[in-house]
Amino acid sequence: MRLLIVDDDADLRQSLTLLLRETGYEVVAEADPEDALRRALAEDFDLILCDVRMPRLDGLAFLRRYRSEGGSALLIMTSAYGAEDAAVAAMREGAYDYLRKPFRADEVVLTVRKAEERERLRREVETLRSTIGADAVRDLVVAESKAMRDLVELASRVARHNTTVLITGESGTGKEVLAKAIHRMSARHEGSFTAINCAAIPEQLLESELFGHTKGAFTGAVADRMGLFETAHGGTLLLDEIGDLPLGLQAKLLRVLEEGEVRRVGGREGKKVDVRVIAATAKALDQAVERNEFRADLYYRLDVLRLHIPPLRERPEDIPALLAYFARQAAQRIGHAVSITPQALAVLTSHPWPGNVRELRNAVERAAVLAGAKPLEATDFSLGNGTGNGATKFTVNGSYDLRSHVEEVERALISRALEASKGNRREAAGLLGISLRTLFYKLRRAQLTS
Repeated sequence: MRLLIVDDDADLRQSLTLLLRETGYEVVAEADPEDALRRALAEDFDLILCDVRMPRLDGLAFLRRYRSEGGSALLIMTSAYGAEDAAVAAMREGAYDYLRKPFRADEVVLTVRKAEERERLRREVETLRSTIGADAVRDLVVAESKAMRDLVELASRVARHNTTVLITGESGTGKEVLAKAIHRMSARHEGSFTAINCAAIPEQLLESELFGHTKGAFTGAVADRMGLFETAHGGTLLLDEIGDLPLGLQAKLLRVLEEGEVRRVGGREGKKVDVRVIAATAKALDQAVERNEFRADLYYRLDVLRLHIPPLRERPEDIPALLAYFARQAAQRIGHAVSITPQALAVLTSHPWPGNVRELRNAVERAAVLAGAKPLEATDFSLGNGTGNGATKFTVNGSYDLRSHVEEVERALISRALEASKGNRREAAGLLGISLRTLFYKLRRAQLTS
């Protein structure tokens, strides 16, 4: 277990360091709280012993800044006589315990060992959560490709921490779905998940939506009203299309993120809120910063942990599973089974889907409604490059022959599956969703070798 001692008293630092090293702990000590904060954020510590009263940065401010920057180590506050109130206030904001000076050696060791046991149990819970994380969101996120499986695994690790997350990706890739998955895998899963599209609400209304307002704050404000930060207390708030947040509100959002406190429009007093913020955008925020369209300080505050969702055209392995998923959803809504022919599956898998997962979902819904109960053919899908009557118009070597196109797509998919499985035909058949016997038949027909 690695400990950091933060105290401007040299004698106390030395005595604590010697005591805890003799007990078997790895200990480092810092006199300056600013230096200690930088070190605590840059290195891995399990426990921090921090004095409540220090020059430049007191213990409560140290705790707030450490937590706001994503620090997760347990904190034990140390206080001299008369500073107990500050230590208790720190405990209300997340400190594990406090020790009153002067210390007894056995009291210090006992408190640290209790903290060590708590940290051990926390890590066991996190390990269990990370093990079941992907299963917990399987009904939300379809992840067959390696890129998406890796992304879900990373999201499960990110979910354990309370830091701000920035999700990037093209429009329609499923940023809100991933945000919901992070919420479900987090310790806040019993709290609410709230989402707002920053581009969909006029600026004059957006501030009230986010932060609330008091009665009489503006025309039409006939009563006090909570904003989304207050209603999401204890849960997760998704700020979708954060790149479209007006500059004036960006400064106010930054203050809420830094202070953990929200002030209603027209109000004079702030209110503490405990909200995990996830931001999402299809825009390149770094470029928006260069154009002075987005505040640099807010960008760096949001970009603590970034998750990027690749476009659907870069992960065609996900398309068959997504089609099956949306077909089941459509069947529930329209009241009859929805199936897709293998020929249509081959065509749909090769389509670039510029609108990503959203376009795919809408295409399945439309085709299922218009085609009735029959299996869906390629001609039932309008893919944006047809003749205007719903027919899909692809060409292979200048030909519009559907069979040629299907065979070409099959060959490409089989080759990709064999490459992914390193030539293991049974594994390749599993990836393709066909039997080993069917794969042998297709290999012979396509004159492919592994």
